[in-house]
Amino acid sequence: MARTLEWKVVIDLVEEDGTTRARAVLDTGTATITGHGTAHRNPQDVDVPEIGDELAAARAMHSLTRQLMKAADRDLEAVGAGEGSPPGAGYGWPYTTP
Repeated sequence: MARTLEWKVVIDLVEEDGTTRARAVLDTGTATITGHGTAHRNPQDVDVPEIGDELAAARAMHSLTRQLMKAADRDLEAVGAGEGSPPGAGYGWPYTTP
């Protein structure tokens, strides 16, 4: 069974007085998940707004990642898979790093 989905992530960034705040919203079409991240510039550092943007956005995306993994874990457990399942039970997706 082939299927194609499109999930959209929108990241909003606001910088004020050396602090950058990011909000990342994942819209799956059936649900939304929101992550937040913040970056604080040391007053002695050179003012490079892009660095604050990158850090705050990365932290917001990391927050999204953690929430999405928790949702997947809950869904796996709901179908009888998850931490308590024996290896090779037929459910689940092995976690691999790229």
